[in-house]
Amino acid sequence: MGKKLTSRAEDYSKWYNELVVKADLAENSGVRGCMVIKPYGFAIWEKMQAGLDKMFKDTGHQNAYFPLFIPKSYLSKEASHVEGFAKECAVVTHYRLKNAEDGSGIVVDEDAKLEEELIVRPTSETIIWDTYRKWIQSYRDLPLLINQWANVVRWEMRTRLFLRTAEFLWQEGHTAHATEKEAIEEADMIMHLYADFAENHMAVPVIKGTKTESERFAGAVETYCIEALMQDGKALQAGTSHFLGQNFAKAFDVKFANKEGKQDHVWATSWGVSTRLMGALIMTHSDDNGLVLPPKLAPIQVVIVPIYKGEEQLDAITEKVNPLVKELRSKGISVKYDNRDTHKPGFKFNEYELKGVPVRLAVGQRDLENDTFEIARRDTLEKETITSGDAVEKITTLLEDIQTNIYSKAKTYQESHITNVDSYDEFKQVLEEKGGFIAAHWDGTTETEDRIKTETKATTRCIPIDVIEEEGRCMVTGKPSSFRVLFAKAY
Repeated sequence: MGKKLTSRAEDYSKWYNELVVKADLAENSGVRGCMVIKPYGFAIWEKMQAGLDKMFKDTGHQNAYFPLFIPKSYLSKEASHVEGFAKECAVVTHYRLKNAEDGSGIVVDEDAKLEEELIVRPTSETIIWDTYRKWIQSYRDLPLLINQWANVVRWEMRTRLFLRTAEFLWQEGHTAHATEKEAIEEADMIMHLYADFAENHMAVPVIKGTKTESERFAGAVETYCIEALMQDGKALQAGTSHFLGQNFAKAFDVKFANKEGKQDHVWATSWGVSTRLMGALIMTHSDDNGLVLPPKLAPIQVVIVPIYKGEEQLDAITEKVNPLVKELRSKGISVKYDNRDTHKPGFKFNEYELKGVPVRLAVGQRDLENDTFEIARRDTLEKETITSGDAVEKITTLLEDIQTNIYSKAKTYQESHITNVDSYDEFKQVLEEKGGFIAAHWDGTTETEDRIKTETKATTRCIPIDVIEEEGRCMVTGKPSSFRVLFAKAY
């Protein structure tokens, strides 16, 4: 199997693009900026969905579905929201096609113009809050905790598979509350839920924090976020949760009668993660040999490859393997016995290494004679021979070890790439020579933020929730500052 990838050291971006395609995760489609997620890639996304969906439901949320199309007038009701998304919106203007009179093909029927244009949803706050006006009348209707799994369209000019595409898959939660305190607690809780998922399912360490004013979601009062660090020293925003105040409730006149019988606008949140998590998963753990997947999200956790000559040996290996497969599956471990006769064992080893299967077992004639298996772990590429009787316990332990090990490795990298700097020159030097998160004092102004971004391409990633109060001076302007903010170049 021709799996050789460009090395990360040689060209990290090229390595990523090649890996996504060669590992059968996704490919570019015939529609500019849109991707086809292939079955293996979608299987990983389904595991992410299942894990997150359970966490949402365990915290009282329910799934629903809202329209793909949003009337243009809805989007204009919340001023900062429309300003934030206006440049990314795809617009439907007509509802019919016809054959051209000159026979040249299909054209838009100019007589079929919509009375009001429809926006293909870039996010659903507006259509959902128009709906909530009908659902919410009294404090008894609150809190309203709704999530939807959907696709959205944001017309990106420069795209990259999973990281930034014109259409992508995500979940978006939209909740309504009787008090400001409840809404803030919801937004904060979701940030911690996302961090829990990232760290304990994806094995991706993250930093929890809040966004600066210029980096907040359009229409939000506060944006909570989790920030991850990729192996090339760039940050990736892995999830956001927004406290929306009463902005959307006022824009769409969503009121409720409180316990005293007085009318008040509800308090709102919205939150989401997307298929961008796939990019984070790939870039946090994978190596020059291919994907490295955390066992909790691997579509195939264990693959068994027979090494044989002739049908008789294969039948004997299959007889040995079948009880193991059955026992592993009974323990909830996904296992594949690859007895294809169309590919040689070496091809299969390369294929499953490229696809990041956490554990591989090989069984040959000698293993039949000795009642053993050769077992290999994907994260370290270490191999050993084990007895058949120890196989189930060994595999179970190994899957746990791999999950822990790849998290620890990523955590060590993250911690070694958080650098405190006090001067702008030092900031620029660390940014170019080391990368990662840079903790620096900043005067809190958008003007300084914009200058830093223009001159260095670094942005404020977040104000960490555990930020330490310390007196300092902005590295750019010298103005007083009471805490450090994290900066980085980012995807």
